[in-house]
Amino acid sequence: MLKVELRAARIPGLPGLAADHYWLLVIRGAEASDLQTCDRWEIWQFARQNQSCWGHLHKNLLAPCQGVGSGPSHLIEQWMGDDALSMAAKIESSPSNYPFKESYRYWPGPNSNTFAQWIVREKMNLGKRAVGKSFPVPDTI
Repeated sequence: MLKVELRAARIPGLPGLAADHYWLLVIRGAEASDLQTCDRWEIWQFARQNQSCWGHLHKNLLAPCQGVGSGPSHLIEQWMGDDALSMAAKIESSPSNYPFKESYRYWPGPNSNTFAQWIVREKMNLGKRAVGKSFPVPDTI
């Protein structure tokens, strides 16, 4: 079983009054609720912060459901079946395909929300607290 979750948490400080940080979880396993078989994917403001990173793109920098300093995370959406398969493939190929893994700007982007919107753009639009979601990402690199 495979499940993909979109999660968000309020960012710390004054910007957190209006902005959230979004990331994705790829959860594999018989019960797809076992976070031991989970990978967290996100763009982080600082590059190269762990062993599984590509510039600002990080895999498993933080625990799957851990917030980013201003409270807990919350589930935005989840996908299973064919939707989860196609999204997981896009997420897991993002080290090769995401064009802004070496760039980060809080405003107007590219940032964590630009990446999350790029992944989910065929399924949904991120909420109004997703600062950077509208930063243009080319279809091909």
